[in-house]
Amino acid sequence: MKIVAGLGSIDEYMKFAEAGADEFFCGYVPYSWSQKYGTVLPLNRREVLCYNVQLGAFSELEILSGMMKKYEKPVHLTFNSLYYIPEQYPEIAGIISQCMKIGFHSYIIADPALMVYLRENGINCEIHLSGECGEINSQMVASLAKMRLKRVIFHRKNTFEDMKAVVDKCGKKDGTEGVPEFEAFVLNEMCQFTGAFCNSLHCDEMGYLCKVPYQIGTLKTGNAGPEIFNQEINGGHLLSDDFVPDDFHSLHDFSYDSAGYLCGETGCGLCALYQLKQAGITHLKLVGRGNYTDYMEKDIRNLRMALNILKESADEMEFRRKLKLQIFPSGCSKNCYYR
Repeated sequence: MKIVAGLGSIDEYMKFAEAGADEFFCGYVPYSWSQKYGTVLPLNRREVLCYNVQLGAFSELEILSGMMKKYEKPVHLTFNSLYYIPEQYPEIAGIISQCMKIGFHSYIIADPALMVYLRENGINCEIHLSGECGEINSQMVASLAKMRLKRVIFHRKNTFEDMKAVVDKCGKKDGTEGVPEFEAFVLNEMCQFTGAFCNSLHCDEMGYLCKVPYQIGTLKTGNAGPEIFNQEINGGHLLSDDFVPDDFHSLHDFSYDSAGYLCGETGCGLCALYQLKQAGITHLKLVGRGNYTDYMEKDIRNLRMALNILKESADEMEFRRKLKLQIFPSGCSKNCYYR
């Protein structure tokens, strides 16, 4: 399984490549787009200008293209808004055509109408079905596969059984047509809305809904009662109504290193690598565009170490035991992608 890491700036490419990433994804939003549409009609759902989350100048893409040629590790560009208005389709097609001329051939897309538009207009780029699309079963994937998908990126809430069923029914086999690659989320930014079901804007002007403390209701003996559930504070664990920690780190001080880093702090699927491999996953998404660069480097190295452990382990029990000893000797975030 290959590591696909998020880039927030071109300065991170070489560092992440040398840390062990195999591929990358990043956003590109021309200033002309931001000037015309602002944040209400985003190009890739990351309309942030105040810090490094994506590229905003074509000259940066040209530099990144040179790095790709040297390291031979591709970068996939994200165009993963859930939908666009009709006048935007030709503009996006123009941006993609321009990017293809300098070596960017793969695009992460969530809007099925954009896929249709690109194919009908003879733009033969590689399409990766975005995890923002919210694919839910093999029939949906099979229908979208008619757009000649290169890869399916499963959304965050898929089970191992769901993924395996899609891979078995829609995957490319010897002598048959199908989707050749499948990707799953494995580290960071676990989202309660699963992308496709999120209508939050991710911009400078307002806070992301996924970063706001929220409540869920649990069904107990026929009665629904709210319980405080703060993903940022407690890593996915339910807290009693009267418990509010002074700060995030007070819950898991023992697990952090001296720099304040904890692998999988905001979402972790390392324990699930064995089952992801069994399900037929070929690529692992390490999200974190805009995260601290040194934290991302550590994430990549830890994921590479976990893959090496997986390769050397005879079964899942041995893999989990070695993973705990080598990567989580003091405990983990307990913020699990897959339970």
